[in-house]
Amino acid sequence: MNQIMKRILVLNCGSSSIKYKLLDMETQSVLAQGGVEKIGLNGSFLKMTLPNGNKVILEGEILEHQAGIEYILGVITSKKYGCIRSLDEIDAVGHRVVHGGENFNSSVLITDDVIRKITECIELAPLHNPPNLKGILAVKELMPNVPQVSVFDTAFHQTMPDYVYLYGLPYSLYEKYAIRRYGFHGTSHRYVSEEVCRFLNVSYEKQKIITCHIGNGVSITAIKDGWSVDTSMGMTPVEGLLMGTRSGDVDAGVLTYIMEKENVGSQAISTIVNKYGGILGISGVSSDMREIEEAIRNGNERAALALKTYNYRIKKYVGAYAAALGGVDILVFTGGVGENVWITRSEVCKNMEFIGIKLDEEKNKNVRGIEAVISTDDSLVKVVVIPTDEELMIALDTLKAIG
Repeated sequence: MNQIMKRILVLNCGSSSIKYKLLDMETQSVLAQGGVEKIGLNGSFLKMTLPNGNKVILEGEILEHQAGIEYILGVITSKKYGCIRSLDEIDAVGHRVVHGGENFNSSVLITDDVIRKITECIELAPLHNPPNLKGILAVKELMPNVPQVSVFDTAFHQTMPDYVYLYGLPYSLYEKYAIRRYGFHGTSHRYVSEEVCRFLNVSYEKQKIITCHIGNGVSITAIKDGWSVDTSMGMTPVEGLLMGTRSGDVDAGVLTYIMEKENVGSQAISTIVNKYGGILGISGVSSDMREIEEAIRNGNERAALALKTYNYRIKKYVGAYAAALGGVDILVFTGGVGENVWITRSEVCKNMEFIGIKLDEEKNKNVRGIEAVISTDDSLVKVVVIPTDEELMIALDTLKAIG
């Protein structure tokens, strides 16, 4: 291994996709990025973004994750599209792993024991941890001498106190099955909360921060003095806010009622709350905010209702977390919607002067995808847009874990 670690490959493996980014950590610049789509399906392809911003699509049969990672490694070392001459120039690989359970409160160097513990968490994240593991095992096979690091979505939230993460269920279920709230999007919440303090030139360890990761998946976190003290997602990413296709908070009694009325089992209920709820479920149009906005412009009342419900839930959680923190110093918007949709930011901040939030509507309307303060000069709470960069956070954690 090089004395100075320079190049980190970040991998995010989904059930039928692999996102990748190769970073030069001396300059924190992106050398290569893209993704493999439709793994194991007809029409699989690799899509990459070139340094000049142009997109290139390479089609090919990619039957499983190891083949997908081989394809990625072949492209980044190729003469035509490559940015390195050989795989020896990759110093480490950082993996996004969704669920670390109670085993991990920080990113770790991957060992056989870590792989075993990630495997044990599969029942907590059956859709996410298996492909995450496939990526780890593929790199172990293809690049056996390169160190790998797991960066867990749940790790940042392991500082939540027990009275926050426990459900009102028999304690024996927590002891037997680790049923509790874990939270997700931790890498994003940690990145934007640290970055906003750097941007504002204030001490991270002395702030009360609410971070709103708003996109197709939505979660909000309360951060006090650098520690996550509450977050909206639960044991799974279904709990909390209304999302693209996830229902968010639902009375548990409603779910058993549906099972009885519709004569369906737990798998059908899981599909409803994960795939057919949220913005899509209420609007009947789409889970994509751009299509929802278009439908609203065309007079679709259910699309307008879906957006109103979506915005209201965010506002409600911001108010709850202001109470949990005993006040708030900084409110952060991030994610695809948080960074780009001014109307959602406006609706969330409306009539929130009683907790110190005063939005500058002109600033707000002119901010898309850049770091910017959008509150008024006399606002007691700084309201800030911070684009998230989970891949950079994973790469930084990888460097730290390897030393």
